[in-house]
Amino acid sequence: MTEESADSTNNALAVDISDALSEKDKVKFTIHTKTTLPLFREPEFSVVREHEEFVWLHDCYEDNEEFAGHIIPAAPPKPNFETSRDKLQKLGEGENSMTKEEFAQMKQELEAEYLATFKKTVALHELFLCRLASHPILCNFHNFRVFLEYDQDLNVRGKNKKEKLDQLIRNVSMTMDETMLANYKEVDDYFEQQKSFFVEYTQKIKDATFKGDKVVKSNKNVSEDYSKIGQAFIALAAVETSQLETFLQKFAQGFLGLKKLENRITADADLKLCDVLHYFYRDSTEAKNLLFRRLRSLSDFESSNRALEKSRIKGKDVVQAENDQISAKEKFQKLSELAKIELKDFKERRITGFRKNLIELAELQIKHSKSLVQHIENTLDSLVEPQP
Repeated sequence: MTEESADSTNNALAVDISDALSEKDKVKFTIHTKTTLPLFREPEFSVVREHEEFVWLHDCYEDNEEFAGHIIPAAPPKPNFETSRDKLQKLGEGENSMTKEEFAQMKQELEAEYLATFKKTVALHELFLCRLASHPILCNFHNFRVFLEYDQDLNVRGKNKKEKLDQLIRNVSMTMDETMLANYKEVDDYFEQQKSFFVEYTQKIKDATFKGDKVVKSNKNVSEDYSKIGQAFIALAAVETSQLETFLQKFAQGFLGLKKLENRITADADLKLCDVLHYFYRDSTEAKNLLFRRLRSLSDFESSNRALEKSRIKGKDVVQAENDQISAKEKFQKLSELAKIELKDFKERRITGFRKNLIELAELQIKHSKSLVQHIENTLDSLVEPQP
């Protein structure tokens, strides 16, 4: 999916999802870990986790002030197999209205679609863990070790209505803070440039993600149209004379072959373009959040300076104000230093990831285009062959 899929783990801690089981309302991921770190009890072990536990782990990082200076990997999207399951259910209900061949073909295609969605879900959850495992600081978090090593259920529950409301209020408050901080006067030209870049970049990659999804959806529609045309010619062939029947059958097979090729084109575009856009949209949003956390820290530091000045004028609580000012200054300086490292790393990952996947997408498109031309030529040749 991105460059991190290949080299996302360091030598001391390697994490992967070795197996996954899809149940009606959840997916159980088997997470396999190999490590040489002395923090773990064993050099190799496995645990089973559900999606809610991945979200819990992400929230633990986000709520911990210790990681405010880092780009925290976004939590993987919630698994969604409802569309594929609904299609399979409707197919079963309409079995009597189809021929055995049509039903078998439709079932095979829907199962392939479900499997592709399942594999993508597993890959996104694995990538989240690999990002954490490869990070020199994030990988040492106690809760991450618990997530990887504790072989019992974590008993993580979903948020209740009150917690969801609190989360909504925090999100609204964060959005308002970001709006105010977007116009906040920076003290560092580097961070001012980064802030301007990420505000614009996040919106642009969001637009690109939306348009990429529309392209893939259009490709799927083309594939379904090929299938409908092919099936229509098969039905027509069944009521025609033997000579015309053979011609129409070949014509139909040509369209069904186009459908298979279009499905491959769609799958590759989804994997090498849309998935990458979605991933870096989430990642750039987290990078932007880091910049706003730094601005809040700057605002707190400047507020502590004003508070210290007032305390000195009044001659009251000066020691406490000095300690608060020192603490705010140290926090701001540390956060700024970490943020520069994180933003540099993000830029390198982004450039490498896009270059790698776009090159691979272009190569696949060339390959599919050649296959498409060859298929059309073969179909035309078969249509002009002398009929028996």
